Amino acid sequence: MQQRGIRGAITVNSNNIEEIKNAVIELINKIKEQNNFKEEDISHVIFTMTDDLNCVYPAKIARENFPKWKYVPMVCFNEMKIENSLEKCLRILIVINTELAQNCINHVYLKGAEVLRKDLKK
Repeated sequence: MQQRGIRGAITVNSNNIEEIKNAVIELINKIKEQNNFKEEDISHVIFTMTDDLNCVYPAKIARENFPKWKYVPMVCFNEMKIENSLEKCLRILIVINTELAQNCINHVYLKGAEVLRKDLKK
């Protein structure tokens, strides 16, 4: 078995806990739906957020809303501040153990984040 990364991103309208919570839940649910993996297949999860989002840790939201993620190692970072980059964006990298080839992984970009990887749109 090998490890593969599943990327995803979503934007929010404002820096508040409820919006970020809804975005984290929506993004994880969509990634799970499109990739059909089990929680025990997750090696680890990395979240990043742009510096204009700072009111809550997305990993905390994931733990509170996905009880089977209790033992999944998760960490949160600030996204690099690049001139003219997408604002109010939350990104995720879920690393799973799988037999799938890289081109079988479905990466998920929602709302304003759809512009990030148009080449992966299915």
